[in-house]
Amino acid sequence: MAFIEPADKLRPVQPRSHAQAAAAVYDPATGAQPTVAHASTGGAESSAFGTAPTASAGDATSSLATGRLAAIARGEPIEAAIHPSVALEDPVLEVDNFCLWYGAKQALFNISMAIPRGKVTALIGPSGCGKSTLLRSVNRLNDLIDTVRIQGQMRLNGDSTYGAGVDVIDLRKRMGMVFQKSNPFPMSIFENVVYSLRIDGERDRRVLNEVCERSLRGAALWDEVKDRLHESGLSLSGGQQQRLCIARAIAAEPEVLLMDEPCSALDPIATGKVEDLIQELRGAYSVLIVTHNMQQASRTSDYTALMYMGRLLEYGKTSDLYTKPRLKETEDYITGRFG
Repeated sequence: MAFIEPADKLRPVQPRSHAQAAAAVYDPATGAQPTVAHASTGGAESSAFGTAPTASAGDATSSLATGRLAAIARGEPIEAAIHPSVALEDPVLEVDNFCLWYGAKQALFNISMAIPRGKVTALIGPSGCGKSTLLRSVNRLNDLIDTVRIQGQMRLNGDSTYGAGVDVIDLRKRMGMVFQKSNPFPMSIFENVVYSLRIDGERDRRVLNEVCERSLRGAALWDEVKDRLHESGLSLSGGQQQRLCIARAIAAEPEVLLMDEPCSALDPIATGKVEDLIQELRGAYSVLIVTHNMQQASRTSDYTALMYMGRLLEYGKTSDLYTKPRLKETEDYITGRFG
């Protein structure tokens, strides 16, 4: 069971000035230690990696970007660039100053963001940046790890997910979860889809049939399996199994659908079908998806958040993030310069 720090122990994120951010030059590709450049005087300081060139006005953007990554590497707090468009949306999920530790190691640092209702939001970033950890914190799957400790708060439609007295089982019933590797249950296709209704005590065959067909149609799988509903779900192809898991997740009409790299184990054709499905789900469902695929995020999501070493760097509309990012780090990551 995760240990929850009291809210009054939260430490606010302190913004850094541009001069402070530009003061350290760091190469994320090589992992070189920062070389300090005196932004106020235009001077330079030598190190084992050579003498840093004098900062000029033309280098300001680049210095600011590398300085931000260097600050993160030194464990300093940074301020995320959250676009104003996010605040205009109706949030289904709110994350406030959320931190998480695995034992003594901190994995998430003061994450604050709002997930828009009825939209697809993608979490991107290098491997190990905390994307899946944040996703699994939403439905409290990390509680299953004994050494996990959290601080901060999350709210689902205004209800605290980490408050005292929260029934975790009931909380998870309000969400759907699709994992990296498809995990259909060893039972028929029909029973896979209506599983959540069965455990809630639903026995009306008419209701079960309606939910099964609606969910399979919603997962773009009905036409492929309507004549074999009583065959094992394990008999389906990999792509079909993943869509079956999505049908099972949406059968309970979740308030938010969580997807942890749902296409990572699929071939390009199956990936395309799942991506088409994700786009069809927008509006009817609020989707939070983790992906390593930059093109997939641009194709499927309405909003994108870039994470790095457990911090939120930038968050806004996907079209804005990919074409006119506010941070040089975001541009560097999307264009493949680091990560």
